[in-house]
Order: sequence, then structure tokens, then C-alpha cells
Amino acid sequence: MTTSDAKQWSWQARGVEREELEVDVLIVGAGPAGLACAIDLKRRCDAAKLEKTILVLEKAEEVGYHILSGAVMDPRGMQELFPDWKERGCPIESPVVDDCLDVLLGGGRWSRLKGFLVPPTLHNHGNYIISLYRVVRWLKDEAEKLGIEVYPGFAAAEVLYDENRVIGVQTRDAGISKSGEKKATFQPGMNVKAAVTVFAEGTRGSLAKGLIERLGLGSAENPQSYGTGVKEIWELPEERAAALKGHVIHTAGMPLGLEGYGGGWIYGLSENRLSIGFVVGLDHPDAKLDPHALFVQWKQHPGVAQHLEGGKVLRYGAKTIPYGGYFAMPKLQGDGFCIVGDSAGFLNSARLKGVHLALKSGLLAAEAIAEALAKNDTSAHALSRYTALFEGSWAKAELWRVRNFHQAFHGGLVKGALDVGVQMLTGGRGLVARRKGVLDAQTTRKVAESKLTKPQFDDRASMDKLTDVYWSGSVHEEDQPSHLIVTDPTVCVTRCTEEYGNPCQHFCPAAVYEWPTEGRPTGVRINASNCVHCKTCDIADPYQVIQWVVPEGGGGPKYIDM
Repeated sequence: MTTSDAKQWSWQARGVEREELEVDVLIVGAGPAGLACAIDLKRRCDAAKLEKTILVLEKAEEVGYHILSGAVMDPRGMQELFPDWKERGCPIESPVVDDCLDVLLGGGRWSRLKGFLVPPTLHNHGNYIISLYRVVRWLKDEAEKLGIEVYPGFAAAEVLYDENRVIGVQTRDAGISKSGEKKATFQPGMNVKAAVTVFAEGTRGSLAKGLIERLGLGSAENPQSYGTGVKEIWELPEERAAALKGHVIHTAGMPLGLEGYGGGWIYGLSENRLSIGFVVGLDHPDAKLDPHALFVQWKQHPGVAQHLEGGKVLRYGAKTIPYGGYFAMPKLQGDGFCIVGDSAGFLNSARLKGVHLALKSGLLAAEAIAEALAKNDTSAHALSRYTALFEGSWAKAELWRVRNFHQAFHGGLVKGALDVGVQMLTGGRGLVARRKGVLDAQTTRKVAESKLTKPQFDDRASMDKLTDVYWSGSVHEEDQPSHLIVTDPTVCVTRCTEEYGNPCQHFCPAAVYEWPTEGRPTGVRINASNCVHCKTCDIADPYQVIQWVVPEGGGGPKYIDM
């Protein structure tokens, strides 16, 4: 049993009678990958006259509440799922009408690149600006029209195994106090068993993480690498909002130096709204790396601040993004299971796009699962059809062309930019045939070498973390065990304080981890109710002693219209 498995089990009550539900296919996560898989699988089963039950479990209180993305959507994946997606009413904010790259410079200066000066990977004509929340809600409705059951508010806490075969999941017990005692409201989780379980939990899903560790599905040479994106939705004065609608602006340069990988986005939405955000790679070496602070500094640059003048924030959120690319993807299936979407690393970090790849992964998995169900064989061998389909698909071709992209920047921005230029000429190879990776947690330098600084905050545009967390709508039941577990607290107050200065207080974009500012630290205070489920702590902690596991079903942010 892995560490993450053990910690999840510690919350589950023993010796209680649990309901057991049996379905043919269980999908954990109602995001674009999970819902695409459910929809296509149902259509395939109906066409083959296979009477199979499909159930989708979602940990959020409502479908879409935990969905966060930029987002500009390449329509290719949606076109395959629903060729008539526009006629069906799939919600879009705007077609992309213009795109550019703003290079933010020191001294408040910036330079705008357009046309052929914009890197080809950032060209967005033919794409659509969307609210992924709205798209996922629409997909949920389409799934239910087909008779697919979608259960929000059910957090899957543990994978059920028969030796190394996945046979389903156990949902999170509810009504357990902070001390681990059963409250009057106690409700035991249920065992949901299935011939095939599809893990569609999003980035760094806690079940997929434990599954990959237990079965050795990941790559030792190329562990998955991540970035943390921090986002706000703004309401703008009508005239400026109309001028920006449909515009896609990406930014590079400030406030990152030459060691960090990242940048910002500004997308013009409908209804006088603007999507803005900043993402930074968690392989940044600075122990005081603070994605939220960088986001605030980015907003304060005149090249960005000009767009926000006279506006007001409506929503805030944060999410990690799988940057590792093709070589960092885990094995996609095994006995009784498949992994799809961000959980499997289906994201093109060069294009900053993953929605179309998530949808495609769901479609590929659905085809393989349908064939396996028809043969009554859901073994690893039968489900390996999923990998075969992926290897022959446009999704593989797209990811292969950027297979060394993010790893090229491990040596810094200058070397990375040079290698990426060579990659464009060599079909993605670059200067090295296969660039190896390293865990993000292993890149952190000692705090004595830290150079990053904090911005000045205000209550207008440069909000601090706690103010922004309010705009995330995050709510958790207070009297429950923390879903953020420190497995070795002594490391935090001894080695981590001395070596890294307790970086959790910096890298968390929701002010979850609080350390005393005076005297010798005696321990961290964990404000779990602030958590926005981004998973940064689980990834970036240099000692890997922080484990993110699911809280009670329904807890977390409410990313409405994000």
C-alpha cells in the first residue's frame, strides 16, 4: 500500500456496513475527459445493443465547480464528440478574432508581437474562447440525456483492488470529526464496483497518483512535471470589454527572471468579462516561489493593468497543469482500469491547450472499453487497445511534436528557447533525442539562495491571498479531518525550516499553510478550509511529506463561470 493509500484509509471507518453498488463502467471525475468517455461509450454500447450501466462520480457539490482552465479550445476534440456541437448549443464565449504576444519588460515597458512574430504554437485563429465550467455543465446534460447517471458530491477516497486488478472505488465517509470520531451525521462511504474504472480526476488526482505508484505505471526517466496557474475573472467597463471580446493575449517576460518558465494570458469573454491568469512551472528553483505573488506582480505591470482599469474581480481560482508531455505520460491502462485527461498528462504545454486532448482521450478510452465489454474481457491486455488507438491518433502526433518542449527549459529560458527553435526544425526532437526530467520537488534550492520578492497588495486589483480565496467560493465542513496530511511533521520544523524556509507558506495560492512569524517555529497551522484543490502542495513540497487527499464530498471551491 502506498503512502497516499494508507492516509486515505486512515479516515475510513472500520467494521461498518457499507452499501455496495455494481456497475459495468465507473468514471471518477466529471470533467471533459470523463464525460466525453461516458457519452461515447454509451453511444457505442447502444449501437452494439450492449446493455451496460455507466456511472460518473464527481467530488464537487455540483458538476463544474472544480473545473478551472483558461480556456481557449481547439475544436478538434469537440468536433469528434459532437460533429454538430455548435448546433446543439455547446456554450462558447467567442471565436478568437485576434491574437498576439506581449513581452513585458522592466520599467513598465512592453512590446507587442503580432502575425509571423508570434510563435506558431500560440496562433489561435480557428479556436474558441470558452468557460470550461459552462462547457462541462453542457456535457453533463448531454450525458444525462443518454441515460448516464452522474452523481455530484461523491468523493472517491480509495481504489478497491483484487490483488493488482482494479475493481472499483470506495467513496469518502462523511460525518467524521477532526478527532476521527463518528458524528451524529455519520454516513459511511459506499463501495462502487465495476468491470472497468476510468480515472478522470484531473491534474494529480489522488487516486490516480496512488494507482500509478502502486503499479509502477510512471516513467522513472521522465516523472510528470507541473505548473500552477492562478486565474481571475473580471468585469470590465462595457466599451473596453467590447473591444477585447474574442481577443487572445499571451504574455512573456516580467515578472519572471531567466530561471523560471511561465507566462500570462488575457482572454476577452462575453458579458463584459475578462479571463486573466498567470502560470509558472513548479520546477522553478526558488524556495520562495509564490504563484499568487507572481500573478499580482504581473497584474501590476502597466501592460496588464491597462486592461483592468475601472473593472472589478468576480472570481478567483488556482489549478496545477501537467507539463511533462509525451514522455512523462503514465501507462494508460491495466487490469480493470484506464486513465484519461489531465490525470494521464494529455496536455500540450507548448500550445497551452488541453481541452481538445482531454476530450480525445475520453473518446479513445471509450472505443477500447466498448470493445472489451463486447468480448467480456476487461483485462490489461484487452484494454491495451486504448494505448494502441492513442499511438495511431492525431493526439499522439500532436504531443510527439512537442515531446521535449518543457524539459528543454530545465536549463533556463535562454537554453530552452534555443532548443525549442531546433525542435521546430526537427519535428520535436531538438538538441537531444529524449530529454530526461526530474521531479519538481527536487529542483528547489536552499532558501539562502532565494531571490523572489513579494508585491504590495491592495483591495482593488492587487488582492492578497485571503481576499482572493473569498472569490473562489471555497467551502469545507470545518469539523472534519484535514484533507491535507503532513506525514512527518518533524521534518517541517527542523530540516525544512533550516534548509528551505518552509516553502509551503509561499507556494500555496490559498494561504492554507501558516507559520509563526516570531520565535522558532513549532509547527505549521493548516487552514484546510481555504484549499482550492490545486494540488500545488502535493507536488512542490521538497520532502514530499504533504499528501493531498479528498475531503468530504461537496467540499472545495465553486468555480462558477470560470
